[in-house]
Amino acid sequence: MTQNNQKLLDEKHIPEGYKKTEVGLIPEGWMIRTIGDFAPLQRGFDLPSRLRTDGLYPVIYSNGFVNTHLEYKVKGPGIVTGRSGTIGKVHYVEQNYWPHNTSLWVTKFNGVDPKFIYFLFSKIGFERFSSGSGVPTLNRNDAHSFRIQLPKSIEEQQKIATALSDTDTLISELEKLIEKKQAIKTATMQQLLTGKTRLPEFALREDGMPKGYKDSELGQIPEDWEVDKIANTLSITTGSRNTQDKINDGHYPFFVRSQTVERINTYSFDGEGVLTAGDGVGTGKIFHYINGKCDIHQRVYLMSNFKQNLDGYYFYIYFSNYFYDRIMSMTAKSSVDSVRREMIADMLIFLPPINEQKKISLVIKNLYAELDVLSSKLNKLLKIKQGMMQELLTGKTRLV
Repeated sequence: MTQNNQKLLDEKHIPEGYKKTEVGLIPEGWMIRTIGDFAPLQRGFDLPSRLRTDGLYPVIYSNGFVNTHLEYKVKGPGIVTGRSGTIGKVHYVEQNYWPHNTSLWVTKFNGVDPKFIYFLFSKIGFERFSSGSGVPTLNRNDAHSFRIQLPKSIEEQQKIATALSDTDTLISELEKLIEKKQAIKTATMQQLLTGKTRLPEFALREDGMPKGYKDSELGQIPEDWEVDKIANTLSITTGSRNTQDKINDGHYPFFVRSQTVERINTYSFDGEGVLTAGDGVGTGKIFHYINGKCDIHQRVYLMSNFKQNLDGYYFYIYFSNYFYDRIMSMTAKSSVDSVRREMIADMLIFLPPINEQKKISLVIKNLYAELDVLSSKLNKLLKIKQGMMQELLTGKTRLV
């Protein structure tokens, strides 16, 4: 059960059970201590790659677990954070471990619960103690002198840690489910978009025999599929607007060279289409499916006016999954600066019968929708956890 504090509208009023301190109002049973007092930090231990041997014990670097070693330096449980390079991340280690010299580790827990301190450190944000103009380095002295409130009672610390750990478990389980669903989606798309797997209603001939395969410019394809250039199946144009034309509360979507959709009060297109950035950091990776009124940046390509043998959403799925690989195969560099029209126009596409395209689109659209729902749940859980940390780790909400 939780007991919520009323908002403190009057700073002179101190609610029953609370006291005024240098960090504000905190519960009577809480104290203010420095990090150096209850969880001092020490630099980790050097471990050159040539001396490291895979073993049972995790090696914790500034960015977390990377590999293992035959020996350990510190008995778990422990807490590690970045000393140089990656600053701000906090890592909790259950077992014995080796803290690398790019990290700082808690040498002792003076009257505090390790898991509670992990959450407390995660909330503090150790990047505030970084210094140096080159590679950021955590200033241990600044961290040690930082004063913060925490419960005197180990039991209350453990209850807070348990509540937050339970939330972490839910988040972890949901992340694993999303990863599994993402893998299923990727495999399903690979199979259906290439014809390696046929949906049951399209897999057999009229006599009940399985349909065969034939050679094509893209290799083996189902006997009733075709291959054609994109330019032969739709129209390719670009927009005419500039980024500065956007209006924050505009009536229509405005597609620029970004995954972020801006707003505008004009529209130059009304219909079904697929968009991709013509240049910029997202070249070959930014795609939008549209069906309605919108306006378009002058360096964004629009594919529309789909012919009768091409379903618009099928094209969106196919194009967004294979276009990047195509343009990367056309350059000797590690990135593409801009997209030329012929990169799109001359790209080959598998063309199943239109009814099969529509069914493939529906199957994959449902997989996207399922992932969207799960991602939304994950975002809500992450926000809930942040709210819980703010309430529980400051004493605003007490666990009874």
